[in-house]
Amino acid sequence: MKCSKLVLACFLAFLIVPVLSSCSKKKAETPKAAIKIGAVFSVTGNGAKLGGPEKNAAMMVAEEINAAGGVNGSTIELIIEDDQTNPENTTNSVKKLITRDMVSAIIGPSVSASAYAAAPICEADSMPLISCAAAWTQLFPEKDVAKPMYKFVFKTPQNDSDCARKIFEDCKARGFTKVALITSASGFGQAGRIELKKFAPDFGIKIVSDETYPPDATDLTSILTKIRSKNPQAVVNWSVDPAQVVIAGQMKQLKMKAQLYQSHGFGNKNNITPEAEGLLFPAGRLLVVADMDTADVQYKVLKKFKTDYEAKYSEEVSTFAGHAYDALNMVVEAIKSKGVEKNSIREGLEGLTGFVGTAGVFNMKPADHCGLDSNAFVMITVKDGQFRLASAVQSAPAAQEKPAPKAK
Repeated sequence: MKCSKLVLACFLAFLIVPVLSSCSKKKAETPKAAIKIGAVFSVTGNGAKLGGPEKNAAMMVAEEINAAGGVNGSTIELIIEDDQTNPENTTNSVKKLITRDMVSAIIGPSVSASAYAAAPICEADSMPLISCAAAWTQLFPEKDVAKPMYKFVFKTPQNDSDCARKIFEDCKARGFTKVALITSASGFGQAGRIELKKFAPDFGIKIVSDETYPPDATDLTSILTKIRSKNPQAVVNWSVDPAQVVIAGQMKQLKMKAQLYQSHGFGNKNNITPEAEGLLFPAGRLLVVADMDTADVQYKVLKKFKTDYEAKYSEEVSTFAGHAYDALNMVVEAIKSKGVEKNSIREGLEGLTGFVGTAGVFNMKPADHCGLDSNAFVMITVKDGQFRLASAVQSAPAAQEKPAPKAK
């Protein structure tokens, strides 16, 4: 009898052990929770030429990372909000991502006015925000650069201060000393206007006219007529609004010969019109990969991103798509190095050095949450309907504005 019970016990143990082993194996194979990352872009509205490509790039990066096994064993769940280029909507979207979706970080928004709305909310919640908007002042409370920089707010576009310097460097090289400013009344436009006025004296530039226009303006004829009377050698337009597209045509209609410069907000192929031929603007190297030295440290990153993006979406890549690409990849690098907690991501972002992105090589610091300098910019022109490296296609300075005829 005792022998029979012993045999039965052994038999049951034989059956139970594999079952327990199977359960243990299933438990070990349970996938980790997804890492939720929020994104707020201007997919519609006046900023759609920025936010649309940013949304595309972010989705592509998330798909590629997940297909490769995710981040530290977890997939990325990208939650995208369209703020319709409206700062009030940005506020609501950011609050939703923080309180309802419980994201670990937020990338975006697309335009500076929306970034000004998002930054203090994210700072108050200790939420890492990697902005795709350009204005340097978004990194400071109340846009006051005399105050300590936000701890949780970062950005990927190059600095507007470096853009202003790059424009004036080119003006000086071409012998332009009389320059007119025409800027949007938007957050981005006015941030740029401040930088242009600040740095003009450093390059021997005299601002002969300083005009602004509403973000929804589509006719600048009256303002340009006023500017023409000041006989500028160059005109600098700073905006991401519809006016940046029409200004070249309206300058030609008025027979203005001044060299037109745009800001880095011009870096989307959809902004090119026949009249844009010959205009100049600073931007990252993403737009001119074909003109780059293949030994450049950014070349492989830019070439791959451009090839992958254009194959997937059947549209030419823009600098704005690159801003989202950089932002999401930065979050991923921060998580890999420091972990998924919000403060850990912040520490990881602040410690990024030598990070090769589309906008340049980033070296973040506690006092610099952009991490780029003027070397991130090159001067670009429009040649035969394409963006080209200016130094590769231009051999002589642009024509200077001729004095307006005196009234009889």
